Amino acid sequence: MRFLVFSSVMTGLIRAVWLVVLTLALPAFSAQAFEVEDQRRFGPAAGEASADVLRVLSTTDTDLLAPLVESFLRTRPTVVVDYVTVSSSELMRAVVEEDAGFDLAVSSALDLQTKLANDGYTRAHSPAGRLRIPDWAVWRDHVFAFSQEPASIVLSPAAFDGLEMPRSRQALMSLLRRYPNRFRGRIGTYDVEKSGLGYLFATQDLRTSESFWRMMEIFGSLDLRLYCCSGEMIEAVARGELAIAYNVLGSYARARDDLAERIEIVDPQDYTNMMLRTAVVLRGAERPDLAGAFIDHLLRAAWGNGRDPDYPFPRYATAETTPTAALRPIQMGPGLLVFLDRLKRARFLEEWRSTVLQK
Repeated sequence: MRFLVFSSVMTGLIRAVWLVVLTLALPAFSAQAFEVEDQRRFGPAAGEASADVLRVLSTTDTDLLAPLVESFLRTRPTVVVDYVTVSSSELMRAVVEEDAGFDLAVSSALDLQTKLANDGYTRAHSPAGRLRIPDWAVWRDHVFAFSQEPASIVLSPAAFDGLEMPRSRQALMSLLRRYPNRFRGRIGTYDVEKSGLGYLFATQDLRTSESFWRMMEIFGSLDLRLYCCSGEMIEAVARGELAIAYNVLGSYARARDDLAERIEIVDPQDYTNMMLRTAVVLRGAERPDLAGAFIDHLLRAAWGNGRDPDYPFPRYATAETTPTAALRPIQMGPGLLVFLDRLKRARFLEEWRSTVLQK
């Protein structure tokens, strides 16, 4: 009887201990509050020992950069690349709020990358070798651009049957004024409250064009539809749900060979903002050497002599040339931080909601 009582007490104690252990362990799993869209491991198969792990946090679709990741690993058989895809806002949360332990951040939101560097969340890097990089593609040896990608307008040829395709913003606005019912509910752009890249493109438009708010007002009067990302807008145009997708990443649209006959890609002739996709070595990197080596790999693919077959982006300029007058790389530097100021951002979003949502 005593044994049974003792056994029962011990069983209860063991259960209590396990409950405490599980309770203490739960925060470790819930601490990663940032939302992951995709995660992929490149390099040695799972289970194989490797002390060389490069942790990459990126807003770039895994499939797009996968060839460059794989070519980076060809001469590094023991290295593993843990590639995690997130939105630009989630990337900021992971780095600034959660100190999530990544070595490298890759993002299409140049303003947010600049903010990370300006606020001390990155470390300097000196590219190896004699690689020439345009002055406008580097900021303070912290932020490095490795692509030039236009903010394009993606159109549905079927929706413009019998009409001339607009090649400028003025031509687009004129068409929308003449045929409002034809395009009502069939215009899409980024939800700038949720998309860091969308916010960057919109604020750059405001800085460049005096007609920005007038165009937004026209869009809003025609029941503008809002999206999180370029891929969704491109596919909506291809399906015929949208006639116009504004400020879409041209590189993503041009990569969709399967949709080529159902979409028309326009880089506006008045001006086309060029997004610079950038990489930074994070302050808390455990492997800054690998992070720096990967940045060098990206820079050689972007700016080196010859054409790297694994490089997925078009080249509009090289280290020796500059883009045409209509193609305008977004200028790196503290000027990008202006619209990240809390009050200025709040005022912009308030006017944007009033103009676009018209409620």
